[in-house]
Amino acid sequence: MTHLEPNPGKSRPDLSALKIDDRARRRGRNRWLRWFTALVGLTLLGFGGMAALRNRALEVEVAVARKGDESGPAALLNASGYVTPRRRATVAAKITGRLNQVLVDEGMRVEMGQVLATLDDSEAQVRLASARAERDATAAALADLDVNLANAERDLEREERLRREGVTTERARDQAKTLVDSLRARIALVKEQVRAAEARIPVAQQDLDNCTIRAPFDGIVVSKDAQRGEMVSPVSAGGGFTRTGIATIVDMNSLEIEVDVNESYIARVKPGQPVTATLDAYPDWKIPARVRTVIPTADRQKATVKVRISFDRLDSRILPDMGVKVSFLEEAKKPKTPTPENVVLVPREAVHDDAGQPV
Repeated sequence: MTHLEPNPGKSRPDLSALKIDDRARRRGRNRWLRWFTALVGLTLLGFGGMAALRNRALEVEVAVARKGDESGPAALLNASGYVTPRRRATVAAKITGRLNQVLVDEGMRVEMGQVLATLDDSEAQVRLASARAERDATAAALADLDVNLANAERDLEREERLRREGVTTERARDQAKTLVDSLRARIALVKEQVRAAEARIPVAQQDLDNCTIRAPFDGIVVSKDAQRGEMVSPVSAGGGFTRTGIATIVDMNSLEIEVDVNESYIARVKPGQPVTATLDAYPDWKIPARVRTVIPTADRQKATVKVRISFDRLDSRILPDMGVKVSFLEEAKKPKTPTPENVVLVPREAVHDDAGQPV
């Protein structure tokens, strides 16, 4: 039997290289598992998105409808200024004197004729009493002269009767007549003195009344400028220690706006023109107003013209000296085609066509 001997020059095949790698087999299986999982996840996300879209309300852009006449006039010019009262007074005394009482305080509402303060009136009382006493004394002297005149007239009548009878002389009759004429002249003089004394009484009374300071008009006290015990005078005196004002009163019903408009644009402003005012303290509050007057003079330093504007309606929030911005509006023009009041305007983008009809 023949035996085949292996060829020592040839190598035997390595069967271990034919084995399957278990890691590669697992990688292939995991790849298909990942794809399947991703597919299932996408399917679930799709169903969830569809459900969410079905439950969510349709998003729309809301446009506000407005009336057809709400467009309003356009602003022609803007300016800034201050709230000022037409009636504002710093009340002072007519005479120099010491304050006895100050009866008002800031924020107090006063009426015309109300007593604001009183001065020391002791000297005025003395002058008034002296004038009355002088008048009374002069009137008493007049009564004495009237009695003497009546007696002198009786003596004159007797002398004239005796002169006609030839009992007395012409000289005695002339002396009696001279006495009567003298007494009549003295009585006329005293009457004039009485009238002069009576005329001095109202002057003294006025001095006394000047010691009482009253409100010149209805308003609100915005400043208290003097205190009890201080000296006040209608003119500045005493090196700054004498007050010239007692209180400042503002008529709140006369508040208006004062603005300076550049003279280059003053032609755009006319009396009666509508204005929208905005106080710096209330920037969201649009106040309707109207041009009251254009002051017919210009400021050569600032090249501006002063314009006064009246509020259509006053409000307690409007205070003197507040800063304000105004917009001068163009006059409302009458439309060529009348627009019904019930017409409502909406943006054009909000209208679409439905079977040939705008909806």
